[in-house]
Amino acid sequence: MKALQRMRSTGRKESELKSRLSHPEKKFTAAKRLILCLLVIFMIGLVWVGIRFWNMNNAASTTPLKQAQVGIVLGASMWGAEPSPGLKERLNEALQLYRNGTVKHLIVSGGLDKPTYPYTEAEGMQRYLVDRGVPAQHIVLENHATSTYENLLYSQRIMQEYGWTSTVIITHNYHGPRALEIARFLNLDHPQMALAESKVLNMPLHQSREVLAYAKWSLQRWWLGAKTWVS
Repeated sequence: MKALQRMRSTGRKESELKSRLSHPEKKFTAAKRLILCLLVIFMIGLVWVGIRFWNMNNAASTTPLKQAQVGIVLGASMWGAEPSPGLKERLNEALQLYRNGTVKHLIVSGGLDKPTYPYTEAEGMQRYLVDRGVPAQHIVLENHATSTYENLLYSQRIMQEYGWTSTVIITHNYHGPRALEIARFLNLDHPQMALAESKVLNMPLHQSREVLAYAKWSLQRWWLGAKTWVS
């Protein structure tokens, strides 16, 4: 009888010891799973960022560019009353397309950068183009956009107002992939791209910002799609 009691007592002690030992093991296993999940998420993020940089570095203008009714110049920052050097590169691309007859009209799109600035991005772009020989009546201003999505959405409304159906989107090569994706999301009809290669912008900085902007656009696209599906 005593031997049986000792066996039961020993069994309980061994069971309690195994239970105490298994608790840290469970914690360690859970930690390993968490670390593995975080590592997988990190690797997916790296691949996603790598794809974005690859797209930016391999973006190219539509070839050959076909004649279109209007070119849409996507805004960038103003330096006071003057377009910034980067914005001038986009405008020079637009000038070339207008002068060689690829586009007959231009929409310049961009709102006010700062309350102290005398002109919106669109007004600054118009002044630059008029000073270089483009008739003011061939330029339509879109003065309210604060993002690439708004640039293209508001420009699309102008195109519908004027009855224009063909367009060339004018921007920088690093900005082109996101702009094209937004244009397709808005169902613009076969948008063409004219992409300027910058000689003045800090590309690592602007490309890094563009990756963040693309992440923001991905969330916005999901939200807009969800709203459309619900409605």
